[in-house]
Amino acid sequence: MELSKKDNLNGGENLNKLRLESVMRLHGDTGTSLAKYMGISRTTFSAKINETNGGEFTQGEISTIIGKYSLSPDDVWQFFLRINCLI
Repeated sequence: MELSKKDNLNGGENLNKLRLESVMRLHGDTGTSLAKYMGISRTTFSAKINETNGGEFTQGEISTIIGKYSLSPDDVWQFFLRINCLI
């Protein structure tokens, strides 16, 4: 999946941390190893995955994660665009 600048993706309050962490573990990654792969500090990665201190993944960082784990469009929806709603 390729992202363009017009795509409104971010890892804000809709991030599904547990799904992302499960895929990381499945691939033998830790927060430290993925942060290194992404070129960010472990502290910054932690803030982004935990959504603390205003942390959220950028479009470029999401693209990097998509590429690393070969995520499908459905995976991207489940990880980064999950919308909480009541039916």
